[in-house]
Amino acid sequence: MSRCSSLAACLVALSLLAVGPAGAGENALVENPGRVLTGIDVLARDDFRALAGQRVGLITNHTGVDGQGVPTLRRLHDAANVDLAVLFSPEHGLRGRLDVVRIADSEEEGTGLRVFSLYGDTRKPSSKMLDGLDTLVFDIQDIGTRFYTYISTLGLAMEAAAEAGLRFVVLDRPNPINGVDFAGPVTDPGSESFTAFHSLPVRHGMTVGELAGLFRDERGLQLDLVVIRLQNWKRPMFYDATGLRWINPSPNMRSLAQALLYPGIGLLETTNLSVGRGTDTPFEVFGAPWLDERELALQLNGLDLPGVVFVPVRFTPDASKFAGEECDGVNILVVNRETFQPVRTGLAIARVLRTAHPERWELEAYARLLVSERALTLLRDGAGVDDLEAAWSGELEAFRQRRARHLLYE
Repeated sequence: MSRCSSLAACLVALSLLAVGPAGAGENALVENPGRVLTGIDVLARDDFRALAGQRVGLITNHTGVDGQGVPTLRRLHDAANVDLAVLFSPEHGLRGRLDVVRIADSEEEGTGLRVFSLYGDTRKPSSKMLDGLDTLVFDIQDIGTRFYTYISTLGLAMEAAAEAGLRFVVLDRPNPINGVDFAGPVTDPGSESFTAFHSLPVRHGMTVGELAGLFRDERGLQLDLVVIRLQNWKRPMFYDATGLRWINPSPNMRSLAQALLYPGIGLLETTNLSVGRGTDTPFEVFGAPWLDERELALQLNGLDLPGVVFVPVRFTPDASKFAGEECDGVNILVVNRETFQPVRTGLAIARVLRTAHPERWELEAYARLLVSERALTLLRDGAGVDDLEAAWSGELEAFRQRRARHLLYE
């Protein structure tokens, strides 16, 4: 066997070896005591007892699979003691392939079940959609960033379940960019939206199961909430240490590296910059036709930001912003993810753009995902990153205390 390139790679290789060959049996994953088990793995191991006798609606997409890649919808449909009645899909649809502003209802081909889109006429399940159900189940992979909309779908579905008197079950999944670190300004009160559902910092450091507990308590939902917990997951883990297969959560989220960059680089995409959509490496590059890529890389590397370097590049997106236009920009390389701080990096980029291109870069559009008027004002006035982070240190400390009450894992 060749030597592993890192401890994480060795862990993944060992866990994959422990699974055994394809067809080794449905319980092969469960019998490996060190492998991370997701909520659906634990539910199946326990013979679906948490859903026994229930008429169920399942909120899921292509990321909702068990450890051997069998879709959760198939596992629930085939479980003798569960009545799976209807499906609900989030942004990007049930198969995770759509990148459009509205998705229609449909039918799941394999089971014939109705699929209600929660990214179409409504983003919250209606009472008609929930008619006849006992329980709503949620199984979707999040990526740990406030403005990634799957957690908004989670929260809205919880509200609907509470209003309808339904039980709500979350099949938990890992936070892929670890469950330790959280950063950035907390959502301004009264500024909640579909990309800022709740009072959270940009990077929240929680699993969907933990967020569900926080949403229920802080929003005063009268809801019977059950979280089927992960097994063998530890908070410091990145996704590649879990042994779980990576599935692109959405069309432009194609790797763990991109997920780690997303809390900082994703903030920029509402401005007049390309963040690499329409290229092979979304969120690993950013730029615009009006930038000087060499000067930009020189300025950013001069900041000595931890765990990251910037390489000048030119790229031409074939879709999205600046489609067909050559952009000058940088390739962002994370060289040490243990020290890398994505939100701080994103803010540092914003400050460089504000300082170097005050008339070209659309600062005001940066507010859409930042959702912090104080931070925007400081950026407008030329504040440094240390000053920015100091401005929300109090609210971040308050979030740390709020968050601690809902953590389920060590």
